Parts: sequence; C-alpha cells; structure tokens
Amino acid sequence: MDNLNAFSIFVRVVETGGFSAAARDLSISKSAVSKQIARLEDRLGVRLLNRTTRKLSPTEAGIAFYERAATIVGSIEEAERAVTALHATPQGTLRINAPMSFGIRHVSPALPDFLATYPDITIDLTLNDRIVDLVDEGYDLAIRIGRMKDSSLIAKRLAPLRPIVCATPEYWRAYGKPSHPEQLKEHNCLMFSYLSTGSDWYFWDQGKRLPVSVSGNLHVNNGDALRTAALAGLGVILSPSFIIDEELRAGAFEPALQAFMNTGGGIYIVYPHNRHLSAKVRAYVDFMAKRCGPAPYWDAP
Repeated sequence: MDNLNAFSIFVRVVETGGFSAAARDLSISKSAVSKQIARLEDRLGVRLLNRTTRKLSPTEAGIAFYERAATIVGSIEEAERAVTALHATPQGTLRINAPMSFGIRHVSPALPDFLATYPDITIDLTLNDRIVDLVDEGYDLAIRIGRMKDSSLIAKRLAPLRPIVCATPEYWRAYGKPSHPEQLKEHNCLMFSYLSTGSDWYFWDQGKRLPVSVSGNLHVNNGDALRTAALAGLGVILSPSFIIDEELRAGAFEPALQAFMNTGGGIYIVYPHNRHLSAKVRAYVDFMAKRCGPAPYWDAP
C-alpha cells in the first residue's frame, strides 16, 4: 500500500508539474509529497525528477517509470470507481435461494416488477427446500420460513407465518372435525418431510406449548404436493397460509383448531453480515419487505 501511495503521488507530481500543485490536488502537505518522492527514489536507487528553483521535470528513468506507474494508478482508480458504482447503484447478478412453494408462488411472480424497477440487476434464483450455506454456496441472500436461529446471518422479517390445520369439508364430514389438537392422533395427517419438529405438530393450549405426535400414510418434502393430496381428500395437513390461501377463500379447505395455533414464526430474508451491504441486496430486501409486509396479500380475507 505504501508503494501504491508513492506511485500515485509521483504520477500526480508529473501531471501537475510540481510538488505544491500535487499537494493541493491530493489534499496533503508539500513536505509529505517531497518525502514520498525521496523515499521512492531511495527505494528504486535512481533519480526520477530533475529539480531546479524554477522547474521540475522527470528524468529519462522518471519518464519510463511514470508511463508504467500511471497505468497502475489508473487501473486502481478504475477498480475503485467500479466497486463504488456497484454499491451505489443496484446492479450485477443477485443470487437468491428460496423454498420451493414460496418461491414459485410469491418470489417468481414478483421478479418482473423488481427487474423493471432495477434493469441493471440480473437474477439467479434457486428453489429448493433445504437450508443452504449462503457463504459456502455463493448466495447473496435466502428466504427462510419459521424461527430464526442462526446468529451468523442478518434476518429481515418479511411477513408473519400463519400455520393452518385444514382438510376438505368432505374429509371433516367423513372423519369428524377435531375440537382439540390431541384428537389429530385419530386422523391421517399428511407430513412435511423437512419439518424441524419431525412428527410433532405444535400448538398452544392455555398459554402452554403443546406438542402432538401425529402420523399418516404420506410424507412429502414439498408443501404443494401435500396441498394436492389433501385436496383429493387423503387427510389433514398443517400448512402455511401462503400455500393454501386460494383454497381457503374458495372453501375447498376448511380450517380447524385455529384457537390453538402457534403463530410465533415468520418469513425472513437472511444475508451474511457485511458492513458494506451491496445496493442490489438492499434493493431486493426493501422491495420484498414492501411487497409482503405485516399483513401480507395472501392473508387478505
């Protein structure tokens, strides 16, 4: 870094024609300029500048050194401008990871509006239901659902998570609609394979957390596949409202046990800690927070 600083000062001295002019241009003292040039000449073992009381000019060695140093300094300044532009203006490739169902239903439909607002951003979207390592796998951000535990990431809450136990009206008529969570043990409960609590569904009863161990004849690693099976009358599902909102409005699903539901989770954007958050990440976080919000559109009556 000392070498680069000396290179920059030397280039500015040659271009401005003197120590005083270079010092004003660089906002440093004339003595600091003189010392840097002297150290540079001592390190190189050659005189770079001819100094007289009336004129300062580069020597033959100084001219050769200036041509190369000016190229180096120019490249560094160009690199700084490029990086500054990336942080000041939303641009570049934004790598996003999102859960499959939320990604298809709510991330993908938002992309045209986002890209129309930020035409200099390119989106690289990956959808899967596993937890990815953002740093090791090179993602700028991810959308996660539930309760945040990883303190190594910054989490921005996009919307509340509203889990719903439901089945078709026909299923409830055939097998009985439960009035207490424990009665779910008598039902065919369709299971989400990646549920962090395994076969336990959690509820609240009289202010206490109530785990209920359920079982069924179908385990699937995707929420939309569970929705399809439940629509066919196969059994009961515990699903976030953002997957089944249309069926709830249409009456195809009938909720149960709403007074016992645990609503402590949320939908989050997470990204690594970084003092200099890039403009593209900041733009996407703000865009999705505004689009979802504390009363998301999928929970509208």
